[in-house]
Amino acid sequence: MTLNDTIARVTDRIIERSEGPRGDYLARMNAARTKGPARGHLSCSGQAHAYAGAGPDQSAMVTEQAPNLAIVTTYNDMLSAHQPFERFPELIREAARAVGATAQVAGGVPAMCDGVTQGEPGMELSLFSRDLIAMATGIAMTHNTFDAAVYLGVCDKIVPGLIIAAQTFGHIPTVFLPAGPMTSGLSNEEKSQVRQKFAAGEVGRDALMQAEMAAYHGPGTCTFYGTANTNQMLMEFMGMHLPGASFVTPNTEMRDALTRAGAQRALAHSDLSDDYLPVCDVLDEKAFVNGIIGLNATGGSTNLLIHLVAMARAGGIILDWQDFSDLSEVTPLLARVYPNGLADVNHFHAAGGLGYMIRELLGAGLLHPDTKTVGGGGLEAYTQEPKLKGGDVVWEEGTAQSLNKRILRPAADPFQPTGGLKRLSGSLGNAVMKVSAVKPEHQIVEAPVRVFNDQEEVKAACKAREIEEDTVVVVRFQGPKANGMPELHSLTPVLKNLQARGINVALVTDGRMSGASGSVPSAIHVSPEALDGGAISKLQDGDILRVDAVKGDLEIVTPGVLDRDPVRINLGANEFGLGRELFAQFRRSVGTADTGASVLF
Repeated sequence: MTLNDTIARVTDRIIERSEGPRGDYLARMNAARTKGPARGHLSCSGQAHAYAGAGPDQSAMVTEQAPNLAIVTTYNDMLSAHQPFERFPELIREAARAVGATAQVAGGVPAMCDGVTQGEPGMELSLFSRDLIAMATGIAMTHNTFDAAVYLGVCDKIVPGLIIAAQTFGHIPTVFLPAGPMTSGLSNEEKSQVRQKFAAGEVGRDALMQAEMAAYHGPGTCTFYGTANTNQMLMEFMGMHLPGASFVTPNTEMRDALTRAGAQRALAHSDLSDDYLPVCDVLDEKAFVNGIIGLNATGGSTNLLIHLVAMARAGGIILDWQDFSDLSEVTPLLARVYPNGLADVNHFHAAGGLGYMIRELLGAGLLHPDTKTVGGGGLEAYTQEPKLKGGDVVWEEGTAQSLNKRILRPAADPFQPTGGLKRLSGSLGNAVMKVSAVKPEHQIVEAPVRVFNDQEEVKAACKAREIEEDTVVVVRFQGPKANGMPELHSLTPVLKNLQARGINVALVTDGRMSGASGSVPSAIHVSPEALDGGAISKLQDGDILRVDAVKGDLEIVTPGVLDRDPVRINLGANEFGLGRELFAQFRRSVGTADTGASVLF
């Protein structure tokens, strides 16, 4: 199938835009490779330090003939998504020994959960944790004793942070090993309904707690299609997972087999083999375009409009939101997974999952087929699905038919003809919206604004029934420089309640909303942010704002607003408490949302 003209044009535009920084990056990676296997440069004392704790693997390391595999892990046992990684290092060591190699835990990196910190001060550190994860990984890898690497990570900021680090060490072959989603519990829709009833005062905290524990009930990622599971999709579309690895549940024979196979695949691509495949060759411009196509075709998390920009910059590739918007216009929405449907990711996987989607998109000319991947054979390999044969994993042809068209549809008969994400622009600035879960009748809101400077003010106003007519709720001073750009997902139940009462409501904010956010139209990531004097800082209660997700407009209708001086508020409360004081330098140096909101680039 011939590649779609728009995809070809956008890819060429990205390549041309990135020519200088990408060329410099690849030259650095080539120079790093030409220095030879890393351990050969260490002194005998340095090598002894590195091998002292390696037990039965010491002798193999000293010979320098066996490749040594780095394990970078986000394991902790407080968070369900990361708890399964406790078992992975020993599985990986055994897999390495089976092919005459060695493996060591190079380091652990922090992993926080946005679900735990929603609406709490800790959420203000969430976005910054991505760059901190990248830096912590850099410390782990800087010992320079490794020939290949496996990265154990799943959730919101973790995979993007690990990708940034992997590209910084882009001469080292790497495979990402996921833990998989928890088994299905209470449905996401039922959980959401209980949350709305609690927000409306219709049920007590005991009912809410019972529902939440029934939904989040075991090890693995949350089962809705938020940022964590969007990350897993991206790693498959971009060739960093083994085919079909993303949504296999934890602590199963298949999950263990994929973990062992992933470790051995990383070792097979080391520079000590005849099949050298560094990260810098996998994550090129075409791979990032494929990731954006996957993001749109699945209706994935809006957080990735920030993360993908930062991830790409780590490899010298310059993306902008117009690229996402243009690609969205030619990408059909093929999946309905909560919150833009009732199914969870386990149902999605059972219906055909990512292998079916990749097959359909390749067949429609909507993906680059010729990218390099850790699965080998270009992206066509990712239409296959893993099977167990004698305890080992093999790949066989995957399904060519959707097994549930309420969840997955073919490219010729999609849920909607364009992708799940939309760029909005106008006199208020630039923003993005996840439209795949927003009903058509809610995609255009023109109404007076009600301006708030934090999310608690919104909750209080809704509880007091102060919003009784069509309203655009503006929440400002939530950008990366103001307070670290926390997600405002805890606003979703109260705003849904307004919508359920027949009020046409939209949210506009320079903060973020989770990939779990749904039916309320939310223009988020507004840039420039309020602290930078963006137009959002000049709005007053009663100004008319038009939020149009159909045309992509974000327009101030009231005349004269831009002539006002920007509002300034005291942000001292954002400076202290639960670690916020440690990240003051991040707030001062962070970039804008549309350039990746990073302190690194």
